[in-house]
Amino acid sequence: MRLVLAAVCLAALSADAFAAQVPATSTVDAVTVFLSGAEVTRLAKVHLDKGEHTIVIGDLPASAVPGSIRVEGRASGKLDIGSVDTARKLLQRAESEAADAQRRMLEERIQSLKDQRSTVEGQALAAKTQKKLIANLAQLPTRQPSQSGPATPLDDWPKVLALIAQATTDASKLSLDAAQKIRDIDRQISDADNQLSTLAPARTEQTEVRIHVIAQSPLDVDLSVRYQVPEAHWAPLYDARLQTGSKTEPPKLALDRRGAITQRTGENWDGVAMSLSTSRPSDGSSAPEIDTQTVDFEPEARPVAASAPPPAPMAMAKRAEPQMELGFDRAKSADGAMEAEETVAQLKVAPFDATFQVPGRVTVASTGEAKRVLLSSETSEPALGCRSVPKLDTNAYLYAKIKVAKGTPLLPGSAYLFRDGTFVGTGELPLLQPGETYDLGFGVDDQVKVKHAVLEDKRGESGLISTSHVDSRNFQVNVKNLHERPIDVTILDRVPVSQNDDIKVEMTGRVSPTTQNVDDKRGVLAFQARLEPDEEKILEYGYRVSWPAAKSVVYGP
Repeated sequence: MRLVLAAVCLAALSADAFAAQVPATSTVDAVTVFLSGAEVTRLAKVHLDKGEHTIVIGDLPASAVPGSIRVEGRASGKLDIGSVDTARKLLQRAESEAADAQRRMLEERIQSLKDQRSTVEGQALAAKTQKKLIANLAQLPTRQPSQSGPATPLDDWPKVLALIAQATTDASKLSLDAAQKIRDIDRQISDADNQLSTLAPARTEQTEVRIHVIAQSPLDVDLSVRYQVPEAHWAPLYDARLQTGSKTEPPKLALDRRGAITQRTGENWDGVAMSLSTSRPSDGSSAPEIDTQTVDFEPEARPVAASAPPPAPMAMAKRAEPQMELGFDRAKSADGAMEAEETVAQLKVAPFDATFQVPGRVTVASTGEAKRVLLSSETSEPALGCRSVPKLDTNAYLYAKIKVAKGTPLLPGSAYLFRDGTFVGTGELPLLQPGETYDLGFGVDDQVKVKHAVLEDKRGESGLISTSHVDSRNFQVNVKNLHERPIDVTILDRVPVSQNDDIKVEMTGRVSPTTQNVDDKRGVLAFQARLEPDEEKILEYGYRVSWPAAKSVVYGP
């Protein structure tokens, strides 16, 4: 029998006062982490006798969203469900009980060590007293004999002195042994105190779930509790490993897709089945509403009337009432919107949404530290090319063209870049849908040499009697391929863009750009060429700017 229950805050059954409470300990079994938030599944097993019972599960974290709690179960007999209640309370978790037991053991050990220390201190005091008595005996030979008593015979003094020496040695050993024992006991007490201070507090704020049931016969119940927590998310990461190949071997690109999981939910996820979903339950389910916008003539200014006397307090209060009511309604509406977002059903819309099942069992501590897991790995033969902006940097940068395979998209994230086994830096991947291509940079390519020179840079007037000013600039770019195979090279530059019809900009030079307005950027030019091994190409290009002589121009940055 499968039972699916909505954990809503209903009134408890009146018979609950007579129902036997059955505490149940649950453990985290599975977690689905979204880009924002997570859904946790806990499992619990209880045995019920015939009659009414209240199953109490008190180890859910305080961050669990109440409206998201769901209970599913399977019973070995007929089981009637009355209601499910949730509350946030200060409860003692199973790990806290274990900590309490360990704390009691440590406290008992510390008390036992203190008792031992008192006994040893008594031995040390006895040794100190014995030393004083021996010191008094050692002074007897120097004292005058009492007239009332007989003097000690001289033949007995060697025995007395030997006895004093032996007693002094025994007392010193006893005192030294006591001091060593006290130091050892103090060290053990200090270690036990340190262990005691590291134990977690016995009570923490938790979410308690109370399930009211009626068992028709003795039976076993397997419960599954699902809930959402906000303080968890995962972010995509990528390892891009490029092998540039050689004259006979094509280049290869291995793209490892990883997920970095972090959570501060108040509970540790130890050895759980982990899934990572690209859906966003917290983003809402529908587009916002848009209202009508009007345009009208500005109203004519009217004479300012004489200022009226301030309204009476009663009138001000009446005027404020609608505003206060309006504010109250808005607050209620805002609260309702938040609750709706928390309880929205989890819908997976193909083809964008995807779920990655992490192999094996995963442990993620509730400390906010990232746990990285491997999601997938793909290998391809990318097209390599070089790109350079010699006006700003004469280095040529190696690029590999990525084409997203069919299936799931590549989400935006950081990429750790490796070229021929060497780490060359980090890059950023945008959102790429299946079938899209993207050029990913892999650092400076020393096998492509680029030189940049200014051939002409003139500013002046055209002709002896001129009505315009002319600026002329011409450049030369040398590109040489030192690779063992052909490579595509792209040289990027720019020309000024006129912001006025009286300012004319013309391209000059022997070479025309392959592409203008690259990436929809006005004035940005691209010169593309395929260079064979050891081939060198010379690009000569420039521009001319003319404008009326009566005016002056300003070049932007």
